[in-house]
Amino acid sequence: MNIEQAREYALSLDAKVEEVLFAGQWVSWRVGGKWFMLMQLDAPEPRVAVKLPPEMGEELRERHAGIRPAYHMNKKHWNDLYLNELDDELVRELISESYKLIILKKR
Repeated sequence: MNIEQAREYALSLDAKVEEVLFAGQWVSWRVGGKWFMLMQLDAPEPRVAVKLPPEMGEELRERHAGIRPAYHMNKKHWNDLYLNELDDELVRELISESYKLIILKKR
């Protein structure tokens, strides 16, 4: 998966807002005013950051070299998905999981 495919998938989810941040180097996707995905445009490797339940993120980091603590975010909750190292379906599932996590917290 490339960053444009990740972007398109995030935009396909309902009730999202795409916004450029931090001097144009980052793009965020929000639902209900909360981020569910971030992308660093000038990163040396294509990656997105997603929010996951801490225990899920920890388990995934142990199983997949392409999932690491997010660079500039709370490392307990945020995980970087290195797009060139992961299966496209897993990336879509984790973006969806992040989105659902935010939706459930808003209720």
